Amino acid sequence: MQLQDILFSQGFGTRRVCCGLAQQGLVQVGPEQAVCTDPTHEWEENGLEFWVQGERWAYHALAYLMLHKPAGYECSQKPSTYPSIYTLLPGPLRSRGGGAAAGVQAVGRLDQDTTGLLLLSDDGKFIHRMTSPRHHVPKVYEVQVKHPLDERQIARLLEGVVLDDDPRPVRAAACQAVTDHHLRLTLTDGKYHQVKRMVAAVSNRVEGLHRSSVGQLMLPADLLPGQWRWLTNAEVFALTQKVVAPAVG
Repeated sequence: MQLQDILFSQGFGTRRVCCGLAQQGLVQVGPEQAVCTDPTHEWEENGLEFWVQGERWAYHALAYLMLHKPAGYECSQKPSTYPSIYTLLPGPLRSRGGGAAAGVQAVGRLDQDTTGLLLLSDDGKFIHRMTSPRHHVPKVYEVQVKHPLDERQIARLLEGVVLDDDPRPVRAAACQAVTDHHLRLTLTDGKYHQVKRMVAAVSNRVEGLHRSSVGQLMLPADLLPGQWRWLTNAEVFALTQKVVAPAVG
């Protein structure tokens, strides 16, 4: 693939801009970090490392990321009140591929006051696989509640509660009272404000909400709020395998 096309695919601007980056000597390629000023030079893109204006990048045909979402950010490209999570990412990740749907997209959403694991990708099939209720991908939430938990509340969450927009009961795939005020809740679907509304349906109130895992992937302890990293190939593979949801009860 030509160098200008590699840069374009990775989000470094239009092909004209990418051509200019190379011609100005701002791109280094390969383990030797050799300056390449020919934008039409052909490179084997798989496994390729390159530097743009001194910053190291690795070629990825598709992007799979995890972000430790902090509180006070909206999962929207056009936020209404709070800053967008996309401002936490480098510019190239926000414009990969060009076109109207450029850049990585959040795999589902977390409310602005919810923290924790958020996946992002530009792979439409992966996003559908992770968000479709047909695939029952479990998501674990650590929930701080206002009132002490009791067995009745846990039982109702496992049996199912009725939310305003759905006459069918919505059930937790797993539910555990870690402490009197700490609920660990596993869901396999993703309705609007679902955790908050389910907890409200059993006469309690969410005071804090954190997503600790998606599928088999847990939020790493060393990934601080606001930080992101690429998923490994093994992590992507594990996420896309058929998941057996925890038994209810």
